[in-house]
Amino acid sequence: MYHKTKKVFLFITLLTIVGLYIALPKEIVPPLNFTIFGKHIQKEFELKKGLDIQGGMEVVLKADMTEIVQEDRDTAIESSREVILRRVDLFGINEPTVTTAKTATDYRLLVDLPGVSDPNQALQLVGTTAQLDFRLQNPDLATAESTTSAIAFFNQFEQTTLTGKELERALVQFDPQTNEPVIALEFNEEGKEIFAAITKENVGEVLAIFLDDYPLAMPRINTPILDGRAVMTGGFDIEEAKQTAIQLNAGALPVPIEIIEQRQLGASIGQEAVEKSIEAGLIGIGLVMAFMIMLYGWNGLIADLALMIYGILTIAIYKVMGVTLTLPGIAGMLLTIGMAVDANILIFERMKEELRLGKVWKRAMELGFGRAWDSIKDANIATIMTALVLINPLDFNFLNTSGMVRGFGITLLIGVLISLFTGVVVTRTFMRLFLRDPSLKKDKKSQKNKKRNQKK
Repeated sequence: MYHKTKKVFLFITLLTIVGLYIALPKEIVPPLNFTIFGKHIQKEFELKKGLDIQGGMEVVLKADMTEIVQEDRDTAIESSREVILRRVDLFGINEPTVTTAKTATDYRLLVDLPGVSDPNQALQLVGTTAQLDFRLQNPDLATAESTTSAIAFFNQFEQTTLTGKELERALVQFDPQTNEPVIALEFNEEGKEIFAAITKENVGEVLAIFLDDYPLAMPRINTPILDGRAVMTGGFDIEEAKQTAIQLNAGALPVPIEIIEQRQLGASIGQEAVEKSIEAGLIGIGLVMAFMIMLYGWNGLIADLALMIYGILTIAIYKVMGVTLTLPGIAGMLLTIGMAVDANILIFERMKEELRLGKVWKRAMELGFGRAWDSIKDANIATIMTALVLINPLDFNFLNTSGMVRGFGITLLIGVLISLFTGVVVTRTFMRLFLRDPSLKKDKKSQKNKKRNQKK
């Protein structure tokens, strides 16, 4: 038993050291940077901050499902979520979150963009559908009369089978003659064949490039293009060209969307809330630790050590898993601090009961852990189930899909799982190694006094 306990203690020590390395701020500890088995590993652990802490923009989008059959709507909204997430990732926004929400009549997308300073650019990025297609000008309709109105102008172009689906990538380049930004398009193998067929059969005709039903370029086909490449020259500036390329690379939205709400949050509001939360957390931890020592003495001190390990491992796991810390998430973390010592209180009270029945200290400790386990297990399973309902990992429509509520649920779940480890495994290991029966100390002391008296 003793050797097994020492091995567990060694594991806890190593885990705590690794956790402390990860949990400490990057200004104190350097990032991982080493090579093993010929593979270079470079990793920087940083606590990710959510919109309400870092500041940024929140956008609510409504999807138009009128053209989508009922059974395909869930797939369409999920595809839209993935497209928008790809767009903001390509744009370089740190830790964006895009979640879906369903009301009685609407399908919505909730987009959080931390650190965004230009709201107009963000709205254009997430709010446009980016439907790319190529249209041939119909010679019969391309008359002077037909261009006298916008409707007649658009009617002179006919759809081809070449669309953005066949696009492999879009690159921002510069025209060597005008030095203006242009977007170079490269098609996949299928698109290459379609594009080659169109340009072969329509030499001398106009092939217009439309984005979201807006004509960006109307080049004339001079020769067949067989390499599957085209250039969009829409009079872009560099930022417009970059953003259009991002939208094209991310793909078109499968459904039209409408911006119904937008909010911009300053970082100062979030920073003030974080400072107050940290202050409340430190006060709470101090009170809990003092309470445990006053009520349970050395046992309470062991519980406090386990609580410190709990805090280290929690922050480390947040960083490793990439958990985005929000104000509700901080609330969940503070809540689990109190829950982390619940197991210890149950164990210590059971120990007291066993000691009153005349059990020796070591036996009372083991029985205290064993008999408290059922209560600890049941309480934590109930909390884990509640956290899973809040997280809604399977995206059930009848459950919550709010990002803030999910953030609370994630931190609650992580906290409960870690507290099970620290409250039971860590505490029991420390008590087995470092604490002894107080009555044995008294007996040893009395024996020493007797020997001294005998010598006298």
